[in-house]
Amino acid sequence: MTPSLSIAEAAARIQTGRLDPRDLVTQCLDRIDRYDGQIRAWVVVDRSGAIAAAETARAELANGIYRGPLHGIPVGIKDLVDVAGLPTLAGSPLRAGHRAEADAPIVAALREAGAILLGKTVTVEFAAFDPPPTRNPWDPALGHTPGGSSSGSAAAVAMGMCLGAIGTQTGGSLVRPASYCGIATCKPTFGRLSTAGIVPLSHHLDHPGPMARTVWDLAAMLRAMLPQAGLEPPDSSRPPRLGLVETFYMERADVAVREAVGTAAERLARQGATVEPVRLPIDFQEVLDMHWRIMAVEAAAYHRRQFAAHRQQYGPMIARLLDEGLEISGVDYAAALAHQRAFRRDVVDLLGPYDALLMPATDTTAPPRLDTTGARDFQAPWSYAGLPVVSFPCGLAADAMPVALQLVQRPDQESLLLATARWCERALEFRELPPWQLWTANEMETRGGDPPKEVAD
Repeated sequence: MTPSLSIAEAAARIQTGRLDPRDLVTQCLDRIDRYDGQIRAWVVVDRSGAIAAAETARAELANGIYRGPLHGIPVGIKDLVDVAGLPTLAGSPLRAGHRAEADAPIVAALREAGAILLGKTVTVEFAAFDPPPTRNPWDPALGHTPGGSSSGSAAAVAMGMCLGAIGTQTGGSLVRPASYCGIATCKPTFGRLSTAGIVPLSHHLDHPGPMARTVWDLAAMLRAMLPQAGLEPPDSSRPPRLGLVETFYMERADVAVREAVGTAAERLARQGATVEPVRLPIDFQEVLDMHWRIMAVEAAAYHRRQFAAHRQQYGPMIARLLDEGLEISGVDYAAALAHQRAFRRDVVDLLGPYDALLMPATDTTAPPRLDTTGARDFQAPWSYAGLPVVSFPCGLAADAMPVALQLVQRPDQESLLLATARWCERALEFRELPPWQLWTANEMETRGGDPPKEVAD
């Protein structure tokens, strides 16, 4: 089985008639059939719906109708987000039997742009912290976390089971799993994409966003979800000016991540970028504490009645979050919201003259454990600030796991940020694929169709 295409590659072939959408969907479904018993990225796959949509896409092309770069492109939707006719389980047994009556607005926009919805991808329970069943395809033994809470979306894209996916981020749930699984993601400005039809965690912090193989692919998905925003394709040829954030980020990153990011920064500079060290006057620990306070209170407010009635059906980590949220006073919650407003206002000035701030996306590579989704520390400050972020892989660490950069810009500057990220991505030329995507049919036959022994549960 050949490695999967990017959205850009597939779109070019579909538009020129060299690739049939039905064949592309079939390839993705075949990957799901072959690998998802081990990777566990999907909650439900709408096989008949996807094939019917592919036939429609094929017929439209035959009649001269081309909806744009997502026409005929298979995508996955995180199982917090409503897709008409499919369940939205949010990783919880408490939502068994739920079925969405309508598409969430961001899903409707993807459908209008010609995307083919393959199904729902795994999320951790209510987008919080209890680990998911999903495995990280970069580890041959499948013993590393894929991150969370958009675990299934990240792993599905990394495996070529779909070409793009939707995830959400309240703390670090887009950037962290994308980083751990070696793909790209964009967390847009807070409020830029509608959260209607999405099970909430924290209404002052929740951000939906796209996940895909490349920055170009992210831009195509974001333009489809924001058709009125006038986002420009990320085709900048101007070397960017980047501020490498040393405060907290380069100081706290472990050696393997720091070395990979340093190597990437040096390569960007050799290619013509200006990379300057930056120290930000931010108490990041206070930001993290206030972020946690808002998230805990708002999660507790949403779950309060159900949690009281069905506590034993909540996982231990989200239960602790809700218990803490119920104990926080209104005065302390109000103080956190005031701090967030001030931080959002003040942090914009710290971006200075840069096309983007540059920093590691995570403090470590994917931890070699399945009882964690990793630390939110490097992503949560920008969720708290509501600033747009683009993350993409920059290399492999000594443990053969991917390392990613994240770029941050001012509110509503997604076009500039995507153009900057695209320039950097081209300069770094990261093209590695996870071992499980490169697992050939012949190798599977040699092993009797089973995963490595270390994977067996």
